[in-house]
Amino acid sequence: MGTQVNESSSGISLADQAYILIRDRLVMLEIQPGEPINEDRLSTELDMGRTPIREALKRLERDRMVVAYPRRGTFATDVHIADLAHISQVRRTLEPLAASSAAERATPADRAELTELRSRLEDDRGHDNAALLRTDVSVHRAIYRCVYNPFLEDTLISYDNLATRIWCVFIPRLSEVAGHVDEHIPLLTAVIEGDADKAAELALEHVAGFERAIRALI
Repeated sequence: MGTQVNESSSGISLADQAYILIRDRLVMLEIQPGEPINEDRLSTELDMGRTPIREALKRLERDRMVVAYPRRGTFATDVHIADLAHISQVRRTLEPLAASSAAERATPADRAELTELRSRLEDDRGHDNAALLRTDVSVHRAIYRCVYNPFLEDTLISYDNLATRIWCVFIPRLSEVAGHVDEHIPLLTAVIEGDADKAAELALEHVAGFERAIRALI
């Protein structure tokens, strides 16, 4: 089941809604790497016309989530483990920046929301790996929103999505997914408490730990 569009109530466009829904299916590999994208089926499943679907797919192509071939159609991009080093290089720089910026810039309302998210995370242990990964994604996106830089936020989401696709490929062989997600509890605490240096340190270790876990399997 794909991620719900929480933003729908705020009046975002159909194309944006389509983008979010298709993107999250691609991220969680509900649309498998290399699988053809069936616009008619998506139109029916999402209860939308073909135009917003096509606009969303063009945007997803820029995100490297789908690729379009003339006269062949549009396909979900493959997940290449060789991309891990490139993705991790970007994330090792940007994730600590995001965490420290969020610690400095989060509003009182943001900190209350992050506190609630931390409580849910503490209570939700023991779920299956797919649910844990969705929690991982939701925490990252909550922190990114607190940066208050739309350009940085878009870049962070893009690279986190690519990293999550790699997680999904290897998750049947991973044994420490719960521990990886639990790392968010001290990270969220640092952001909530406004400790920018600690937040940056924990974010860097989180990204490095992800890369180590994957490399241990290849």
